[in-house]
Amino acid sequence: MSAGTNAPANPIKHAITLARETVPPMHRAGRPFVLGGLAATLVLRRFSKPLGLLAGLGTVATAAFFREPARVPPARSGLALAAADGLVSLIEEATPPPELGLPAEPRMRVSVFLSVFDVHVQRVPASGVVEKVAYRPGKFLSADLDKASDDNERNSLLLRTEDGHELVVTQIAGLVARRILCEVGDGEKVTAGDTYGLIRFGSRVDTYLPPGSKVLVSKGQRTIGGETVLAELPAARS
Repeated sequence: MSAGTNAPANPIKHAITLARETVPPMHRAGRPFVLGGLAATLVLRRFSKPLGLLAGLGTVATAAFFREPARVPPARSGLALAAADGLVSLIEEATPPPELGLPAEPRMRVSVFLSVFDVHVQRVPASGVVEKVAYRPGKFLSADLDKASDDNERNSLLLRTEDGHELVVTQIAGLVARRILCEVGDGEKVTAGDTYGLIRFGSRVDTYLPPGSKVLVSKGQRTIGGETVLAELPAARS
């Protein structure tokens, strides 16, 4: 038996594949920031190596902030998945954002707080059709405060799931965040776990569940966007 039978045919190609699987790709919204950081690093290095090093580290941190790792949603239907990575900060009944035009009736709301160290892309909580996208300007209070859901800048989606349920997910800007990006529009079909938007630099995501849902997370639990199950939805509507 010859040595190295189990070794990859092309070690360099294998190393590149491993690197791609280990280092998550970056969301395209981060490219201008990273390119700007690289340019600043090159300029500063000409005047001061320490400053160039700091700028380089800042660029690496920026690229990490905009990472978009691959996620594998559960194959089972009838679930509401976490729309974001973060910490479950609130589980309570609340009225959905009025700009969506829904009845002013409380629904169970699960709020996930994202620190600057969390992945900041948002993912579709359930497969279905986007019935409405509604943006509302507002304040930039700390996203972990209760009143951030009402007072802060936000962007909300009204999603009609494949089972006929209304599911609302709201991106909320935080103390540092100043830009909410939403990449889906009215009437668009979406798939659970797919990336649909991003909030820059600290934020919160609220998910409003249809009546009869069974919440499966607890306050203080960490979520993985597109994979963690927030709740079981009621049986399919006829």
